[in-house]
Amino acid sequence: MRAIEFKEYGGPEVLTLVETLAPEPGPGQVTIDVAYAGVNFADLKARSVGYRVPELPFVPGLEVSGRVRAVGEGVEGLIPGQEVAAFLDGGGYADVVAAPADTVFPLPAGVDLRTGATLPTVLPTAHALLHEVGRLRAGESVLVQGAAGGVGTVAGQLARSAGAGAVYGVVSSAAKAAYALDHGYDEVFLGDTFPDEVRRATGGRGVDLVLDPVGGDTLRRGVDALAVFGRLVSFGNAGGAQPWSVGQGELYPGSRSVAGFSILELAASDPATLRTVAERAFRAVTDGHVDLPVTAEFDLAEAAGAHLLMEGRTSTGKLVLRIGG
Repeated sequence: MRAIEFKEYGGPEVLTLVETLAPEPGPGQVTIDVAYAGVNFADLKARSVGYRVPELPFVPGLEVSGRVRAVGEGVEGLIPGQEVAAFLDGGGYADVVAAPADTVFPLPAGVDLRTGATLPTVLPTAHALLHEVGRLRAGESVLVQGAAGGVGTVAGQLARSAGAGAVYGVVSSAAKAAYALDHGYDEVFLGDTFPDEVRRATGGRGVDLVLDPVGGDTLRRGVDALAVFGRLVSFGNAGGAQPWSVGQGELYPGSRSVAGFSILELAASDPATLRTVAERAFRAVTDGHVDLPVTAEFDLAEAAGAHLLMEGRTSTGKLVLRIGG
């Protein structure tokens, strides 16, 4: 089978198309003939700095859609030929993947394989950020950093469907602002105007919930944008800043709080809970509350081009690799 791997860390050019043996399912696993693989920022971090890479060579890819190829011992509820989406701890950029059955989901009714590749990471992440961790209540205001990205596209729509009083986004360009406004956001700010514009938009009050994948100074400004009893949920460090800490000096004024979420950590520590969250999130698609736009599609051999586009910070929505039929 074909796969995209890297043997050293670096730019998109280190991604190489190779031929290798297709995996067989072990106990509790299924193998999947991959149709599409989602491209995520974590894939770029794995390639460039070795983020969560156990050893080299490494095949990136956290999410796929496709058809079940074979099932291992002890697997129930999945059969060969069934259309599924799967969350992986790497390995998705390949013709065939092996996945734990706990993180393999039958595609919801009405969702095709192309859209299915966008389900396993962004939907459960956005749902967990807003509900399980962020504890969003109807009428509250939400601010999402990276509002035009994959998670941001979904978070704006989910917040709106949950009855948020106002949904604000932060982006890096006017083009991204226009995109975000089409996906559930009431108002979108450019990064260099945040958080002053947030205070203006809220009459000086601030927002109830901030979702932050950037970290560093951006996270600290997000704390500054919180209303009394406001919550910030950190779910990444896309800015590459040094590890941050928030202390009593920032949190006691206004009785603010900061929490964290990582879908990779949840999948490793408690896959049953991830499955529960994912199934709740998928209902938002079947109920018509969320649209999952694929904004760019690349062949498997063009994975470096997908990474280059995402790395340039000009892409919106979700990028996928087209792998199988």
